[in-house]
Amino acid sequence: MQTAFSPAALADPDTAHSEGIIRKCVHCGFCTATCPTYVTLGNELDSPRGRIYLVKDMLENDRPADEKVVKHIDRCLSCLACMTTCPSGVNYMHLVDHARAHIEKTYRRPFLDRTIRAVLASVLPYPRRFRAALVLARIGRPFAGLLDAVVPLKPLAAMLRLAPMSVPARSPNDEPGVHPAVGARTRRVAILRGCAQSVLDPAINEATVRLLTRLGVEVVVPKGEGCCGALTHHMGREAEALDFARANVDVWSALAEEGTLDAIVITASGCGTTIKDYGHMLRLDPAYAEKAARVSALAKDVTEVLATLALPLPANPVDAVVAYHSACSMQHGQKITKAPKVLLAQAGFTVRDVPEGHLCCGSAGTYNILQPAISVQLRDRKVANIERVAPDLIATGNIGCMTQIGSATAIPIVHTVELLDWAFGGEKPAKLAGFEARPLAVATA
Repeated sequence: MQTAFSPAALADPDTAHSEGIIRKCVHCGFCTATCPTYVTLGNELDSPRGRIYLVKDMLENDRPADEKVVKHIDRCLSCLACMTTCPSGVNYMHLVDHARAHIEKTYRRPFLDRTIRAVLASVLPYPRRFRAALVLARIGRPFAGLLDAVVPLKPLAAMLRLAPMSVPARSPNDEPGVHPAVGARTRRVAILRGCAQSVLDPAINEATVRLLTRLGVEVVVPKGEGCCGALTHHMGREAEALDFARANVDVWSALAEEGTLDAIVITASGCGTTIKDYGHMLRLDPAYAEKAARVSALAKDVTEVLATLALPLPANPVDAVVAYHSACSMQHGQKITKAPKVLLAQAGFTVRDVPEGHLCCGSAGTYNILQPAISVQLRDRKVANIERVAPDLIATGNIGCMTQIGSATAIPIVHTVELLDWAFGGEKPAKLAGFEARPLAVATA
């Protein structure tokens, strides 16, 4: 795509980077076939190609964002399916992230939209605040229907409906410390506690620690680590996101200096995509660029780590059909497509792919709150596709997807690592208490 950025505009390194991305686009339109919003809405401006034109026009002319640009950029899920499809290597992720930051700096949103976004940014990344908010949400749930009647308040109605009926107790794994390996130590890793996941489903990291330590891995829960910054990053609140990133880089860099650190294990694929991008996000910060790049190189999804370990035979093989939902941040953001399914098969499960698996479920961080109408359409399409393969269970690697999909189906949905922990000698996931497993038949002589 031809561009006409002025030398003054290109003096800004973020704009220069975006100009290079835009120039790679060849207008082929392959991205439209895999873009969830284009498939759902049929509007060219709600496709990656259309959004690239809007961003190009805005940045090239160095003008503030307007209502039209904001509308269509806000509708983008950042699912990154377009990057998987693109034959030209257009880094749409970096482009739309820059566009969102530009919007935040130059556009004044309506009061209610601005307020809701500020509340999300000041609550979700902080576990204590988020836990308190969920308690209040249970009280407010009966009023969701009233809020739905006022268009600007629909995000609040969606927020109330997504809140769980009960909040799990705080996990001991939230406390900084070391979980020693069982037997000889072969690896030393840090684990990301995260923010929303640690409140919504602490059992995920508990299963991760149990499984890794049984396999000879020492797991460190470092002091001072917090939200990865993804939630604020995708709302264009770049200064806040970079502060989160710097804090984590400091913590993990110090841990690496204490001794061998083989990986930073991440159990929420949305967080993993962001942490693996810290090197880019902090590339212009001379005090952090090098450290951030090292941290990004250490960041691994839990399935990436497990795929490198020698797994024993399953101690609790279960004859169950598992529909594997590959989160967008897993398959498109991190390009991890095989490891989770191979591991589940090794554990004894029958794994089935989900039709239209490349399409987003509509969770996408805060998208199911800020864009509830589109999100519900995508969720219902995803659930219908999952139910078509008639699974006993659903497995995925992202807490947002678990919450989104679980709100619309009776099929139990669990994190991939919870099933792996169970199969390889751990506890049966509490959320599967009502699931009657069929023992796997074992051939005898």
